[in-house]
Amino acid sequence: MIAGLVILGVAIAAFGPVGAVLRILSMPVRAPGWYVWVGTFNGVALITVAALPLAALAVWALARRRSVTGTTPAWAWRRSLAEVGIVYGTVPWVWMILLPGDEAGAVVSPVPLRDLLTMDTGQVVGNLLVFAALGFLAPVRSSALASVTRILALGAGCSVLVETAQYVLRLDRVSSVDDVLLNTAGAGLAALASHRWWRAAPASGRRTQAGCEVQETKAVTRQD
Repeated sequence: MIAGLVILGVAIAAFGPVGAVLRILSMPVRAPGWYVWVGTFNGVALITVAALPLAALAVWALARRRSVTGTTPAWAWRRSLAEVGIVYGTVPWVWMILLPGDEAGAVVSPVPLRDLLTMDTGQVVGNLLVFAALGFLAPVRSSALASVTRILALGAGCSVLVETAQYVLRLDRVSSVDDVLLNTAGAGLAALASHRWWRAAPASGRRTQAGCEVQETKAVTRQD
């Protein structure tokens, strides 16, 4: 839900009034076609919003499966929400980045801060949000990633892979070092925002049989 609202918020900030945003999002419906749906920013944004109920269903299914296998309910929901949130909040942004651009061939911009000075607010915010879900939820999902330094490294590595793919696939887009910097900064800031939820799994998140037996023994002892 948060990721869907963020996408709509960015669209409103970038394109103006709510009415204009709704017209943009409804374009794939008014002009149906596979390319309009999967090959344009509007189509990807609409698919992302429409997929929100499926994402919620996936969280419920994963949490239920984990609870059945012995994971405590709180930890099952936490892990499931983090996993689905990472995918739901990251894939649409990467999808948009890998759409063909309007540059004449593959362009590389290796000079730091040169492109940043020419970016508008929508581009800056969009780049910050590309791996924000990953940065926010990865340390919540795994204690091994509960470190800003590790999240920065993860965000930088993912961003370099995406920018490299833009160049290798000849998508007529600019592969810029500033995009990597903004993507990495967004992941790091998001990680700081979720710092209060960086907790280790309680008792490995499992209801062990041994623990149950100990509790039963104590109960019997009290009764005696």
